[in-house]
Amino acid sequence: MQDYEESVSFLGTWGPFQKRTFFLLCLTTIPSGYNLLAVIFLLATPPHQCYIPDNSNLSQDWIQTSIPVQFNLVCRDQWKQPLTSVVYFLGGLFGCFISGQISDRFGRKPALFGAITALSIFSSALAFAPSWPVFTMLFFLLGLGQITSYIVAFVLGSEILIGSTRVLFSNLCLPWVYVFGMMVLPVTAYLVRSWRHLTLTMAVPGLACIPLWWLIPESPRWLVSRGRFQEAELLLRSAALENRVEAPHVIFLSANVEKATSEKAESPNFLDLLRTANIRQITFILWLMWFSLSVSYFGLSFNMSGLYGNPFLNYFLVTAVELPAYAASWLAARSLPRRLSYISFTLLGALALLLIQITLYSYPTLTLTLVLLGKFGLLAGAGVLYMFTGELSPTVIRNTAMSSCAMFSRVGSSVSPYLLQLAVFNDFLPWIVVGSLSVLSVLVCVFLPETFKQPLPDTIQQMALTQRFRWPWASMPLSEDDGKSAKDQTTTPEIICTTHL
Repeated sequence: MQDYEESVSFLGTWGPFQKRTFFLLCLTTIPSGYNLLAVIFLLATPPHQCYIPDNSNLSQDWIQTSIPVQFNLVCRDQWKQPLTSVVYFLGGLFGCFISGQISDRFGRKPALFGAITALSIFSSALAFAPSWPVFTMLFFLLGLGQITSYIVAFVLGSEILIGSTRVLFSNLCLPWVYVFGMMVLPVTAYLVRSWRHLTLTMAVPGLACIPLWWLIPESPRWLVSRGRFQEAELLLRSAALENRVEAPHVIFLSANVEKATSEKAESPNFLDLLRTANIRQITFILWLMWFSLSVSYFGLSFNMSGLYGNPFLNYFLVTAVELPAYAASWLAARSLPRRLSYISFTLLGALALLLIQITLYSYPTLTLTLVLLGKFGLLAGAGVLYMFTGELSPTVIRNTAMSSCAMFSRVGSSVSPYLLQLAVFNDFLPWIVVGSLSVLSVLVCVFLPETFKQPLPDTIQQMALTQRFRWPWASMPLSEDDGKSAKDQTTTPEIICTTHL
């Protein structure tokens, strides 16, 4: 396993097999992106009056297209509206918890297509919800598959692809297709004003992706980590035929087979993220970083309703800015250290959000510009964080580690709907909170080990050591956990970010 990428190098990095996997996995993220902002449009409250005079003649058109009014989530029951958003994000939290363990134990493909199927089924069921409690329960189930499908697709692609192709997939193309799905939803919501019809429309991308099950392969790297070498070799030899290259007579050396088979019996699980001092420190830091970025990201999205201008246009712009953000993340991932990239992007976003306090009421255009700049910095930082987390996590527990981080991301998104309530005490407080949390994530990032130009770890023992508090480009180990010094870690250089396509 330690030499996995060297063992499969005969396939190359950009043959027909890699191209097919690359593009089809990108397509599987459209349902996830399309459903992400559903909470904002489905729960939007139209203009209304809590007290209606007897002689008023109000139009009934908007009542049938509004969940808050139809299920009475306004006036005295307005508290139900943010609670419904929280339930949606808690569904994502629970989905991440179970999907990570399912993926690491039973495979990446079952977890991926199970999540996509859940999105389609429960999105369709929402259209027939007769009451708020039923809608809330189905909304929770919808949240199960939303972030889960993206995380598993990210892990699957990161393990199948190698070299510069992996960086292009993880930091640019996968996020771009995800953002494309996000950008389509505001357009759909503008054209389809009935919330029941909108939820039915949200099920279409997922249904279209289900046939891809027969075209997307399982991760051979995961198969090796589970000791299923015959399946991994069969898959790789099939890929070699597709790429028209000759596979070696023996792909995996017997020493590596014996090592991986003995590690298979351990069956790492969620608790292994906390078992040793080194992995525990890395896990806690990553959880805090994902939580902070999520609060900032969704807090910014929910606060968009208070900005001047057309809400549909504002949401479209704040979504479209993610395209250059992920492009910047990809360029940084090709040639810059992970910690330095994350710190630079996130500080830019935090500074922009903190400056909004000065411009909020006096300069609406400048405020929108700062919001877009803040979103740019946060999303570019998030793009680096996704790759950083995947590179820090070993294959045997990579999806569990990524999903646990996504769990804390969903804790942050669950808190974000209540950020608007802070404006009751001070109009600037929501922006101060999101900016400060971004700064906090920067401070803890300096303790993480650098992964730039290092091979992916396959076992927990191969994980790099945490750092002392020094500048981002420092590399002094904090401890020698389990008797391993920094020199004992896998240091075989592998240039995965600087090779041009």
